[in-house]
Amino acid sequence: MPASAPAADGLTQRLEALLFVAGGPATAAQLAAALGVSPREVEHGLQTLDQASAGRGIRLQWHHGAVQLTTASELAQDVEHFLNLEGTTRLTRAALEVLAIVAYEQPVTRPKIDSVRGVNSETALQTLLRHGLVEEVGRAEGAGRPILYATTPEFLQHFGLTRLSELPPLQVEARAESAPAEDPPSAPAGDEGG
Repeated sequence: MPASAPAADGLTQRLEALLFVAGGPATAAQLAAALGVSPREVEHGLQTLDQASAGRGIRLQWHHGAVQLTTASELAQDVEHFLNLEGTTRLTRAALEVLAIVAYEQPVTRPKIDSVRGVNSETALQTLLRHGLVEEVGRAEGAGRPILYATTPEFLQHFGLTRLSELPPLQVEARAESAPAEDPPSAPAGDEGG
């Protein structure tokens, strides 16, 4: 009779099986409860599984404290072809701007997004919601209690990320505030050339 596998390998296999059949992301606490082990053991097992999946066709993807199995981003074209899916939806520049603001500022309200962009972002935000790249995650405190938005696991998949920490560092260009106060703007505020 062959020697039994170390307990850690057994846990890794059990975690992989649960993540394979899960309908979406699962937390360490959910996995621990299902397997009758501690969340710390699950976290260790997930790290082992993550290392084992490097270079394979699947990856672990973390988002807001939950994890799921996904296809390796470099294989997306093969999967789309196999499943006869259309190419990736193209996003407008406005939608990409809003998505970048949400990704780096999350959770963020639409008024904050509008103030960063300087224009109304409702249409772009609705597009991102419809495509499942952002979601409502609550309400902010304060006047009107505006909706808070954050990215989704689909956002990570769309951009081939396994976790939000893989986003490139944000490099903000020098803003107009650094210009001397006496320099007039090139066009009056609100003038759109019409």
